[in-house]
Formats: sequence, C-alpha cells, structure tokens
Amino acid sequence: MKEAAAPIAYRIRRSERARRVRVTVDPARGVEVVLPRRAPEREAAAAVRELRPWIERRFAELDRARQAIADRGATVPYLGQPLHLRSEPQRTRVHRRGDDLLVPTGDHRPALERWYRRAARTEIAARLDIATTQAGTPYTTLTIRGQKTRWASCSRTGAMSFNWRLLLAPEPILTYVIWHEVCHLQIMDHSPQFWALLQNRWPEYRDDQRWLKRHGATLVL
Repeated sequence: MKEAAAPIAYRIRRSERARRVRVTVDPARGVEVVLPRRAPEREAAAAVRELRPWIERRFAELDRARQAIADRGATVPYLGQPLHLRSEPQRTRVHRRGDDLLVPTGDHRPALERWYRRAARTEIAARLDIATTQAGTPYTTLTIRGQKTRWASCSRTGAMSFNWRLLLAPEPILTYVIWHEVCHLQIMDHSPQFWALLQNRWPEYRDDQRWLKRHGATLVL
C-alpha cells in the first residue's frame, strides 16, 4: 500500500484586498495562503491540496537555487561574468576594480545590493535608450526596484520599471526583458500581436523566457 504523502505546512494571511485564494512559496517563510477576509479556512487547505504538485516543484526549484548560490563561492554574477568579492576593513561602499568587487567586511549584502541598484540604472538606461530609439517608441521615466515577483513593468504613460536583480543574469536575459517592455510601449497586453512583435524584435525570446523560469530563483545575493 502506497504511503500517504506528508501534509504540507502552511500559514494563512487574511487580506482585505484579496478577491480570491492565492498560494505563494517563499524561501524564508515557506507556504503562505492568502485568503479574502470572509473566506472560510477550509479553502486554504483545499488550495494547498490542489496545488501540491506545483508547491513541490517550487520547493525543488528553491533547493536548486540554494545549491547554485552556494556553488558561487566568493563570487557574484554580473551579466554573465563572475566578480570576485574582496573584503576590506573600514569600507562602507562597494567598489569595482576590474573583476574584483571590494566589499565591507561582515554582512556585505546591503552594500552590495546598493551597488547593484546603482549599476542597474546605468546598464539598463543605456540599453533601454537604444531599444526605444530603434523601435521609435520613447518612454517617460525609468525606475529601478527590487520586486519579488516581477522582473519589469511598463505603464500606459510610458513609465518603465526594472528589477536590479536582472544584473545577476546573463546579458541576453536583461536585453530580452528590456525588449519585452519596449514592445509594451506599443501593445500593452499579451495578445498574439504582442508576441509576434516581440518575435520580430527579439527572436530568441522563448529561450530567454525558459531560462528565467528555470533560473530566476537563483538571481539573489
């Protein structure tokens, strides 16, 4: 007789804004079920049962991500290039010197993230300017953020937002995301017309989509 699978632990969070049940898997907090304010708790258990295969796949992805991050050793990726971390006493800001990143001693991640955010504005702005000039569709503003679930966004007013963690991916992945958003300056939805436009402007987009889906969880410090 097949042994029953162990139950999946989860926590419930009520939301005034939620209109439906939502399940998320976070590397630090585990499984969270967001319930609308009046929804009965049994809906959380039902959602976890229904989504068990996806939850297990998500945990497997996070395990692979943790291993990939551990395999970096004393390096961090930067658009496909490994940069070596060198600690320096008394340093408060990260500075790049060739293939080395000079970082504060101790927990250098906050300073390192600030450095990546500054670098992201420079790297993304240059590529975005080129892409929008080629497309003939100007944007209005550029914001660098650290969204947990989105890589980028484009508003109807032409405001662009990109995740700094894209600098932890190979350079073609960043370029793909930029072209994806530039196409939204012309077509705001994900209709067949949008995908045809993206195919014309970035023919490799499917490969890059798959890469992000498989490796996106590794794009953390």
